[in-house]
Amino acid sequence: MSKQRIVVQKYGGTSVGSAERIQEVAKRVIRHREKGDSIVVVVSAMSGETNKLVALINELNPNGSAREKDVVLSTGEQVTIGLLSLALEAKGCPAISYTGSQAGVKTDNSFSKARISNIDCSKIKADLSAGKVVVVAGFQGVDENGNITTLGRGGSDTTAVALAVALDAAECQIYTDVDGVYTTDPRMVPEASHIPKLALEEMLEMASQGSKVLQIRAVEFAYKYNMPIRVLSSFDEGDDGKSTLVTREEDIMEEVLVRGVAFNKDEALLTILGVPDQPGVAFKILGPISDANIEIDMILQNASADGSTDFTFTVHRNDYDQAKEILQATAKKFGAKNVGGDQTIAKVSIVGGGMRSHAGVATKMFEALAKENINIRMISTSEIKVAVVIDEKYLELAVRSLHESFRLDDA
Repeated sequence: MSKQRIVVQKYGGTSVGSAERIQEVAKRVIRHREKGDSIVVVVSAMSGETNKLVALINELNPNGSAREKDVVLSTGEQVTIGLLSLALEAKGCPAISYTGSQAGVKTDNSFSKARISNIDCSKIKADLSAGKVVVVAGFQGVDENGNITTLGRGGSDTTAVALAVALDAAECQIYTDVDGVYTTDPRMVPEASHIPKLALEEMLEMASQGSKVLQIRAVEFAYKYNMPIRVLSSFDEGDDGKSTLVTREEDIMEEVLVRGVAFNKDEALLTILGVPDQPGVAFKILGPISDANIEIDMILQNASADGSTDFTFTVHRNDYDQAKEILQATAKKFGAKNVGGDQTIAKVSIVGGGMRSHAGVATKMFEALAKENINIRMISTSEIKVAVVIDEKYLELAVRSLHESFRLDDA
């Protein structure tokens, strides 16, 4: 007897934003189930619900404990799983809903940004064997002490991919409000081309550089365990619309020089001037920032002839004020000349697996920006990516210029 194929589907907030939308999701799930697949559905809170919960928290106690905030924020998904299961039942489809803890999603105890440590899928597998659709709350889990935890931004995507890995699913389908991945954001460049298939490594770079289609933690999970992700639109009629399959590099025949242009407007830049140019200086500057759980992106260090160095790095814009305060305290210890910052920057990146075997890609990028008189403030590279920091006011011009320069309109 052949093993039944398991598919994990994830539906975001806009996909389940109303009773009507939940009905449409139920219809889609049933159509897939009728093809013979076992279906696990991961859902987000209905669109706008998490913001309402955050507003209530801020009205009552914005500085309250992270544990209690997670208790509140986790309820949005609990509403959705119950409603979708009821909608499925009404259509004659057996279904059961689970919160993250009921689904066996175990995490560490980092409230508001917990990481999944393992998943006990025994109950889910038993339900699938009994012919039920299992509906799981994304974005949440439980720590070893039984505390409810939330996974932070993109947590539902991460839940879906982690469940797909734990269940050895055929693929993880992410339903959203777009029909796949494009060479750049079509809202900025209407000529952007749809990408039917790309490598997990390319998607990982694009997500890390600002592409909002898939969250980076979910792609990291998929990349680590070689789990194929398919991005589809939940607003397409039927199931024959466009999609993007994100899969292993060896499953992609064509190696494209530049796959797409990603950008991120949520970055800020900090600089500490005139610190001693000596071993350990980077650790002493960045250590306190990391201890505050602030992620650092790009780093630039310039040594001067007088034995001092200027140190520049970027953080998420939401972390700017806290990071600057920490850096100013560090500057006093060093006797540094000054601490400066800039919240009007943006990061633009080109990504493509073909860069490994082609020289001159960075030069072509720099040339395109130079033609538009766009100054580059920082540069970062990997085997398949070149990223630059520029002034935010030039972002749209830079993206359009690079998209045209690398002929992505014809991709």
